[in-house]
Amino acid sequence: MPVHRLARVALLATVFVCAACGLVYELSLVTLGSYLIGDTAAQASITLSVMVCAMGIGALAAKPLRRWAAAAFVAVELALAVIGGLSVALLYASYAWLNVYTGTLIVAAAVIGMLVGAEIPLLMELLQQIRKQSASGAVADLFAADYVGALLGGLAFPFLLLPVFGQIRGSLVVGVVNAVAGLALAFFFFRAQMTRVARRVLIAATVLVAAGLSGTYVYADRFEATAQQALFAHPIVWQTRTPYQQIVLTESFSPFGTTDTRLYLNGGLQFSSIDEYRYHEALVHPVLAGPRRSVLVLGGGDGLALREILRYPDVAEVTLVELDPAMIELARTDERLTALNRGAFDDPRVRVVTADAFTWLRGAPGLFDAIIVDLPDPDQTSVAKLYSQEFYAMTANVLAPGARMVVQSGSPFFAPRSFWTIEATLRAAGLRTTPYHVDVPSFGDWGYILAALAPEPPAAALRAPGPLRSLDDRTLAAATVFPPDRRAVDPEVSTLMRPVILDLQRQEWR
Repeated sequence: MPVHRLARVALLATVFVCAACGLVYELSLVTLGSYLIGDTAAQASITLSVMVCAMGIGALAAKPLRRWAAAAFVAVELALAVIGGLSVALLYASYAWLNVYTGTLIVAAAVIGMLVGAEIPLLMELLQQIRKQSASGAVADLFAADYVGALLGGLAFPFLLLPVFGQIRGSLVVGVVNAVAGLALAFFFFRAQMTRVARRVLIAATVLVAAGLSGTYVYADRFEATAQQALFAHPIVWQTRTPYQQIVLTESFSPFGTTDTRLYLNGGLQFSSIDEYRYHEALVHPVLAGPRRSVLVLGGGDGLALREILRYPDVAEVTLVELDPAMIELARTDERLTALNRGAFDDPRVRVVTADAFTWLRGAPGLFDAIIVDLPDPDQTSVAKLYSQEFYAMTANVLAPGARMVVQSGSPFFAPRSFWTIEATLRAAGLRTTPYHVDVPSFGDWGYILAALAPEPPAAALRAPGPLRSLDDRTLAAATVFPPDRRAVDPEVSTLMRPVILDLQRQEWR
């Protein structure tokens, strides 16, 4: 193969690799934002719009550098390797220790975007130096390699980098690839265009960048553990990142011998062992005051709602639908959780289905006497669909005659508009509702919606299998009363196409 043709192939291959790296940086920022902040749509919009705008600025800024295209390209790749490779770690540190995220995200996205944009004019200049061709032909070749490389990055991020290396280490690996690709192209095919001093400086800089990123890779776990602990008040005793969420268990001990075990999903508290019984008694027992032979639980992967359900001997079967198999495995095997849920998953009446609740409901195999919807708060785009009119309509379709359902609905004190939006959305799906609320010290005032297809709203009655710690007939009757400043005021309905619940969560839980 002639030298000029080999150089051309190498340059287009470099474009391919650099495009893959650039898209990985973008996806890393979007994914981190969805984990930490929760609003995937907003995080994606901010990241992509800022980066695309910055790419245009970077392309213009690189025009004067075309005289030293080879050296400038290596310098740009080194800067991109450092900033892109460390971007996830820096953003995580900013969020954990400074409680600042969106501003840091905008700066990171802008700088990365400018550097990615600066690649194009420099690569175009190098391409024309190999062999002159029409502008349209050169643009077609360059952009073809760029777009196909983006496909590689887009597929490698969720299916290779994220599961194998994790977010922080995955970005560091891509940074090293970025640096090596830029240096290899310039030194093998454009060496003559650089002075001896420039070559030495760039080689030394590449070695430093690779060493720095590699050293950060080695200490990534220690850094992540330290930053992660800064987000939680109590010591972390177990944590993992699954394809669906981050799961964290913390544990603390008081001088009086009380143990407080807490579960967090994506940073949000799911329960405290000190008072979780108040939440789960209020969630389960009112809905089971009606028919209860066959019970469906959507969410509730910790098994604590199951514990309460299984107290009824006339419950014949319980189907629990949980998205994350890692959550089920933890609740089955961790001694802290099994002590709390009393080994609920080992009960022969329990059938576990690992599936997305929305998708599963579309093909649900039968009808249920009681449905308990115990899902995380709708502060992420992926969860907001589970608080939509369409979701509640599908849930109503699997209610047996006379059956009832209950939905955990957040705090009517801290997030009243969200609470009443959930109630309005249930009514829009054709259900009659009875809202009620109880005090859970870890959460504050917490609310639920009891719903049924009956002509009249379901009564929040209580017929428990024995004395409960936090509820009796009188307290439950009082739970249906809301103070004037926390009653519904023109609530909206949340749908798949207009998930107003997501915006309300962002506004009320700041």
